Amino acid sequence: MQLPIGDSVTFRHTPRPTPAMLGMIQSNWGGATPLRHSISLFFVLSGTWLLLSGHLEALPLILGAISCLFVIYLARRMDVIDGESHPIHLGFRLPGYWFWLGWQIFKANFDVARRILDPRMPIEPHLFELEPKQSSDLGRVIYANSITLTPGTVTTDLSTDRIQVHALSDKAERELRGGEMAAKIAELEISP
Repeated sequence: MQLPIGDSVTFRHTPRPTPAMLGMIQSNWGGATPLRHSISLFFVLSGTWLLLSGHLEALPLILGAISCLFVIYLARRMDVIDGESHPIHLGFRLPGYWFWLGWQIFKANFDVARRILDPRMPIEPHLFELEPKQSSDLGRVIYANSITLTPGTVTTDLSTDRIQVHALSDKAERELRGGEMAAKIAELEISP
């Protein structure tokens, strides 16, 4: 069969891309993911590589940088670099929270050890529920993990409107209901 000049044959219908399809394409190739997340991840990976390897010669540094870039390329292709997986929006407030949480963990360790060693100290295991004050899923997860990291309390269930906690004592429950930890995490969520 011979076609006249200017005519074309369409073997199958190719639909125009929808906005959702364009969003997927843009996201997979890095358009939707802010570049700042990738740059920040590069510095985190490079710093970790440098600390673990300890090599400061040119060839290992070049190979380390290439491997970091390759990991970032793969992560962007998999579309896993975002505000939850690499929360740079928490910024410089996060180390302050870590120090505060470390102090809380130390105090709770001491309290649990006293309760175990002193038979007069009450151990009253029980479950209770808290209403999370955090505005994002990341904030609620940080709150639930912080509760679990603190000895004497364990988060047993997490949803958008409640957190179920197991505590060894009424004191641990009172401290959580006091809201200091929840307020510290809510401060983390505030954008600079």
